[in-house]
Amino acid sequence: MYLVTDTVMCGHLGVPATVAAAVAAGVTAVQLRDPVATDDEFVALGRAVRAVLAGTGVRLLVNDRVHLVDAIGADGAHIGQLDLDVRAARAVLGDTAYLGLSVQDPSHVTAARTFGLGAVDYLGVGPVWRSASKPDHAPPGGVDRLRLIGAMSPWPCVAIGGVTADRVPQLRDSGAVGIAVISAICGRSDVSAATSSLRRSWDGAAS
Repeated sequence: MYLVTDTVMCGHLGVPATVAAAVAAGVTAVQLRDPVATDDEFVALGRAVRAVLAGTGVRLLVNDRVHLVDAIGADGAHIGQLDLDVRAARAVLGDTAYLGLSVQDPSHVTAARTFGLGAVDYLGVGPVWRSASKPDHAPPGGVDRLRLIGAMSPWPCVAIGGVTADRVPQLRDSGAVGIAVISAICGRSDVSAATSSLRRSWDGAAS
């Protein structure tokens, strides 16, 4: 279960405290995302998040800003179709850091394969459904497109976009190995309860 942070949505609780509560309730990976922060602000926030993740085994990835991974001490990065390309991102990160790539349709998977299987580690597939968290997102592809991409991808796929606890069961047989969420956790009045609900839905659908 993959949390993508949103500084504005986290509100008064803040990103580090939101991450800490979510990880304690079942989140297993965190992506730091704040497109409006300066690089210095982003590094400071990233280091604070890294501190609350210390000893948990939960990986911290950086959205887009590949050049700040080392400064934060993160485990890798996640890039989109309009960000730094895969080859350039991998050159900055080196061979051992994690690299995720957002894809919206099968052609993106085909293009990613040209970089070699070791170029990325996983795909973020979506949006599956419409999401208010990113109003400029690509058109939703639905579960059928997620299933198609999962079947053709040589990498693990994580579903993102409009994911809620009641929709999670639809994703368990889609080929996705996990779910990524923003507003389903960030800004919730009870982060722990919201995370636990998602976790129970994912685990329950597996059985």
